[in-house]
Amino acid sequence: MDAAEFQDSVAGSMAVELERLGSSKLLVALTDADLAEATVLRIAAESERAAMETFEAWADDEGHEDARQLFDDYHEQERDHYDRIAADLEDESAVDAGDIGPMHEHLRSLETTAARLGGLVGRALIGDRIHLQLVNFFVNEGDEKRADRFRELRTETAAQGDRAATLLEEVCTEDDDWERARTAAADAITAAYEAYADSLDDLGLDPKPIC
Repeated sequence: MDAAEFQDSVAGSMAVELERLGSSKLLVALTDADLAEATVLRIAAESERAAMETFEAWADDEGHEDARQLFDDYHEQERDHYDRIAADLEDESAVDAGDIGPMHEHLRSLETTAARLGGLVGRALIGDRIHLQLVNFFVNEGDEKRADRFRELRTETAAQGDRAATLLEEVCTEDDDWERARTAAADAITAAYEAYADSLDDLGLDPKPIC
C-alpha cells in the first residue's frame, strides 16, 4: 500500500461519516446552535489549540526521528493557526483549553508511530470538512478576509495529512502496521462523527441528510 491508497481507503470506508460531517449542520453541532461570530471563532480556536497540544505530546515521546520531527513541525504550525484565530477574539480567556473533545482524546491515547500517523490522516480529513464550513460561514457573513484565512488553514491541514500518509510508507513494514494506522484513522473519524451526531440529537436534529 502507498500513501494515496491509504488515504483513499480511509476516505472510502468512512464515506458516510465524512459526508455528514461535511454538511452545513456541522457548525450548528459544534456551537450548540449558537452561530454568533464570536462563538464560531472560539470553537475554531479551541480546535486548533487541542491539535497543538496533541502534537506537542506526541513529539515529546516519539521514538521515530522523522515522525518526531513531523509532530514537532505540526505543533508549531497549529500554534500559528491558533494565534491567527485568537487574534480576532475579543476575549481569548474564553477559549476552553480543557475541552479537547472525543477525537483528540482518542488521538492522545495512541502510542505507536503507525497509529499516530494514521490518526493524523483521519484528523486531516475531518479538518478539511470543518474548515470548509468555516469558510462558508464567513463567506455568508460577507467577511472575505476571514474566509480566506480559513481557506489557508484548510490547505495547510490537508497537507499535514498528505505528509503523514507519505511517512507511513516508511514506517509501515508489515500489513499489520497499515491496519493499525487505518484503524486509528477510522476511530478518529468515528469519534468526531459520534460527537457531532450526539450534539445534533440533543438539539432535536437528525444527522442524516434530508433526501
